[in-house]
Amino acid sequence: MITLMADSTCDLSDEVLAEHDIKTAALSIHIGDKEYQDRIDIQPDEFYEMMGSLEEFPTTGMPSPATFISIFEGAIAKGSKEILCICMSSGTSGSYQSAALAKRQFEEDNPESDVQIHIADSRCMSHGSGWLLIKCARMRAAGATYDELVTFVEENKTKVKHYLSVDDLNHLIKSGRISNAGAFIGKMLMLKPVMSMKDGKGAIVAKERGQKRVLKHYVEQFVARQNPEMTDFIIIGYTSEKLVAETLHAKILKETDFKGDIYVMQMGVSVGTHVGPGAISMFFMEK
Repeated sequence: MITLMADSTCDLSDEVLAEHDIKTAALSIHIGDKEYQDRIDIQPDEFYEMMGSLEEFPTTGMPSPATFISIFEGAIAKGSKEILCICMSSGTSGSYQSAALAKRQFEEDNPESDVQIHIADSRCMSHGSGWLLIKCARMRAAGATYDELVTFVEENKTKVKHYLSVDDLNHLIKSGRISNAGAFIGKMLMLKPVMSMKDGKGAIVAKERGQKRVLKHYVEQFVARQNPEMTDFIIIGYTSEKLVAETLHAKILKETDFKGDIYVMQMGVSVGTHVGPGAISMFFMEK
């Protein structure tokens, strides 16, 4: 029995997590003197509504090693002997380090255990790691072995193409989640940045004038870059603007010949803390 798990920045919906039996370790969100657990005691819509009125910038905290160990133990109690944990990029979150520490602690405390645990640094953000999780769940359902899943993730994790646009770069700048924003700040009132992942961190790769051109950029890049043999589904992410995400969904169907599944899912509170309201993202496997 193979268990798939992640930290909550994978941003998969409750329905998708349940469908594929994927376990998550929640990040914490600190707002003033209060602490919340991502998608447990604070929901995305609730959080995005309050962001504009917050006096202090929210912060996030990685799941503790004990949280990961608890998930390991729960899976083992149900008969699992193989656990694959896919974490957000170590360049943007401490979740990978926490999960790796949890694995070491578990192995030290259980030296005779025959359970295999692999912690993957996805080098992805948000639904990028979520893309890998859904792909692994589909492969598992088709009969793939644990070793095949681990090999797939490690060989292909840097091929998950990310595109993300935000309304306000300040969230990413303040949290240190973007590497090359400085030169762009003076132009940001006129242009919307489009970001992707570079060396495990977010980096601006294009600048477009207005939301329509951002969506046009997404579709053009998808057509040019997608690996049709690997991309059997796309994930579209959003924080507060579901209508824009649905517009992108319709644009892909109208302007491309893609026939696979297209998931539209909201980004969670931990990711939303850093990208802010109005963010739109797209994920697929590139050549």
